[in-house]
Amino acid sequence: MAIYLLDTNIIIDALNDKRNRNLGLLGLAEQGHTLACCPINVAEVYAGVRSKEETRTAALLGSFLLYPITFPIAELAGRLKRDYSRKGRTLSIPDTIVAAVALHHQIALITDNAKDFPMGDLAFHSLPEA
Repeated sequence: MAIYLLDTNIIIDALNDKRNRNLGLLGLAEQGHTLACCPINVAEVYAGVRSKEETRTAALLGSFLLYPITFPIAELAGRLKRDYSRKGRTLSIPDTIVAAVALHHQIALITDNAKDFPMGDLAFHSLPEA
């Protein structure tokens, strides 16, 4: 079975019960796949959480495998940002860290924002649309 790294937009959609993300993620889990996130996702999600949503948010995020941001991942993220900047492409640090986690662990990323991740060797997995 596969491990899938979730981008923050997918997690937020699941929390807000949008675009059938809950069903898509549940389907992957029921098939035996592992869903994962990283500390950047946690920070981005909590940046927009209202008090009444904290319990549900903690439960969902706690159900994911959490990949830490290690020195090699941080270094790779910095190199990605630098290299794409030299090519005239501005990438955000959060996006390069998420990409670096996926690349370092050789896992596919689930996102609706593939344009933010131009790395040719980054694998993607799509969820069915609502």
